[in-house]
Amino acid sequence: MFAKVASLSYERHQNKRVKPANDFRFASGYHIAYLTLHEFTRASAIYPIVFLEDQSKAGFRPVVLMGLDQGKNLFVDAKGVWNAAYIPAIIRRYPFALSRSDDQDRYIICIDEESELISESEGELLFDEKGDPTSIVENVKQYLAELNQMDLLTQVFSTFLREHNLLTPMNMRVSANDQIKNITGCYVINEDRLNNLSDSFFLDVRGKRYLPPIYAHLISLQQVERLTQLIK
Repeated sequence: MFAKVASLSYERHQNKRVKPANDFRFASGYHIAYLTLHEFTRASAIYPIVFLEDQSKAGFRPVVLMGLDQGKNLFVDAKGVWNAAYIPAIIRRYPFALSRSDDQDRYIICIDEESELISESEGELLFDEKGDPTSIVENVKQYLAELNQMDLLTQVFSTFLREHNLLTPMNMRVSANDQIKNITGCYVINEDRLNNLSDSFFLDVRGKRYLPPIYAHLISLQQVERLTQLIK
C-alpha cells in the first residue's frame, strides 16, 4: 500500500496537500487488512475476522478478509468506491503512518509521497505559511496515536489467546462463482475449548472484557458467504 514512505516535515512537504480519502483504489489490491480489538464489533457485520501468524512477533494478528483471492479486494469497485458501511482503521489512516524514530524513543508521522491523495494543487495544506502543522496534521497525529494504543491492546489480546491455546487452524471449503475455494492459513477461536473453560477462567476472560470481541469474531465467520456472493 505504501510506495515511498518519508517522515513528514515542513522542509520536505511545505507545498503538499492531502485530498479527501474518497477514492480507495489504493486498497483494491489487498484482500486482508489488520484489525484492532476495538473494531471487532462493527467489522463483524461485514467481514470475516480471522487470525494470521505474525512471525515477527511470534504471535497472531487479527485481520478482516476482504476477498478470497490474493490481490483482490471485493469491496472496492472500479471507481474507487468502498461498498461497505465500515472501513478498517488501518485503511482510513492512509496515506499516513507512524514509525519509530531512529533512537526508538518516540514515534514520528510518515507519509506516502507517491500516494494519489497527495497533491500540490488539490486538498488541504499540511503546513501553513509559518511552517506550523495545519489542523489536518494535528488530527492525523491524534488519530494515529489512538490507533497505536489500540494496536498495543490488540497485541495483548492476541497473546492471551495464544498462551491459553484458544486458537485453532481454520480449514474451510466454499463454492464461489462455480469454483471451489479452500480457505487455509488462518486461525479462529476454538469454540469447544471456549465452551469448556473453567468457571474461574471464564470470569477472568469476562473481567478483561474479551468476551465481546471473541463473540464478534465467531459471528463474523458467517460473512465468508458474503464474500462468495461478491465474486463475479
